[in-house]
Amino acid sequence: MTPGLDTALLVGAAVLLVAVGAVRFSTRLGVPSLLVYLALGVAIGEAGLGIRFDDVELTRVLGFCALIVIIAEGGLSARWSTLRPALGMAAALSTVGVLVSIVVVGCVVHLLLGLDWRLALLYGAVLSSTDAAAVFATLRRLRLPPRLVATLEAESGMNDAPVVIVVVLLSRSAAEAGHPWWYEVFLVGYELGAGAAVGVAAGLAGRYALRRAALPSAGLYPIAVVGFTVLAYAAGAVLHASGFLAVYVAGVLLGNARLPHRQAILGFADGLAWLAQIGLFVLLGLLASPGRLADAVLPAVVTGLALLLLARPLSVVVSALPFRFPPREQLFLSWAGLRGAVPIVLATIPLSLRVPGADRLFDAVFVLVVIFTLLQAGTLAPAARRLGVTAPAEAAEIRVETAPLERMRADLLQLEVPPGSRLGGVHVDELRLPVGASVTLVLRDGSGFVPGPDTRLKVGDSLLIVATAETRDEAERRLRAVSRRGRLARWFGEYGEDRES
Repeated sequence: MTPGLDTALLVGAAVLLVAVGAVRFSTRLGVPSLLVYLALGVAIGEAGLGIRFDDVELTRVLGFCALIVIIAEGGLSARWSTLRPALGMAAALSTVGVLVSIVVVGCVVHLLLGLDWRLALLYGAVLSSTDAAAVFATLRRLRLPPRLVATLEAESGMNDAPVVIVVVLLSRSAAEAGHPWWYEVFLVGYELGAGAAVGVAAGLAGRYALRRAALPSAGLYPIAVVGFTVLAYAAGAVLHASGFLAVYVAGVLLGNARLPHRQAILGFADGLAWLAQIGLFVLLGLLASPGRLADAVLPAVVTGLALLLLARPLSVVVSALPFRFPPREQLFLSWAGLRGAVPIVLATIPLSLRVPGADRLFDAVFVLVVIFTLLQAGTLAPAARRLGVTAPAEAAEIRVETAPLERMRADLLQLEVPPGSRLGGVHVDELRLPVGASVTLVLRDGSGFVPGPDTRLKVGDSLLIVATAETRDEAERRLRAVSRRGRLARWFGEYGEDRES
């Protein structure tokens, strides 16, 4: 008999099931699910059921473990063909943009809240990282241009690495550091470069091994893929490199390798990421002390406004200088820099190292995440429509596990025919999809039918398209071109490239 374990399992299972059910509830209300998970943690904590939890070091360790899984899933689900054009901008946001954000927030916090420079810069560093879980969960519900989505998702997957390094450096005392500034700059460069190299090595090793392995069960492939991403983090950490960057790079390489049972791998990683998010947010809510949060509202609002209205827009503008991003896309990038669990996890680093003022930093970051997640996440869709950056005619991948698709190495795409799209009135054969891509089902007025070559598409139709890995990009470009200019798209010089709006 293990009564303590039994009770813990009972509470844990109940919280998990409530959290899973809350996803549907939060989606209907338009409230980000991460806030529901945080509320669950607070509800079972000292102010609710009375469970007292104050182990900051354990929270930091488990938080890092959860971030490994979440970032790995983001890398596995990222398509290289979409990610490649956005890589330069994402890298700039994750390095130059992070530096600009730290400096701007640090200056504002120092001047308005009277904090010393070290603590003020810690505020800026902790909050300079966008949250992978929040970004992935929110953006995948919106229809946006692929380059815009790829930029935000890649940034959230890449910027954890430099931010963790900066937070650790700022959390150490001057006596512990003992190095000149140029050494710290060199250290950051080394950790990022070595982390990327470790990620490439782990990803290539995983691709080579899993393509040639004949594992006895299909369920072993997802476990092996996750194992390679965790290996990338661990190897990076052992070499004093950036483990988070290694995880993301390894995930991208493995996710684009067309491994056996790819759909099962993505489904497993998605479920594991959801579990990591639930556990992480509930744990962070459990760690918070509601009695102290009221005093953190003013610093949180001041810091959040500085971040939202000054630091983030300026970091986007500076990062976008070498790239051709239209002003309205830059505005959306500024508004869509969502914060979530990552800043709260990062705030546990100075807290565990007993940096003076770190408890107030943790409380302010917690309150800021709650307030500004409610403010931003619910307004992303209206903001995208207002700025004219929506792309309702973009095809979205549907994850299904079917043996024929696996054998064909094909994906199932869904495409809506929105008002204003030139797809309306076009016959199926006039789409001229490449060999290997075909419209397999049309959903119209609540019923579905298999289209023929002479089936005329109508506004409001929903198309299911099967496209092999080799033809998917070309099929998407063709559909995008016809949506813009109609059946004679190529006659008008329209080839469906992801343009700068």
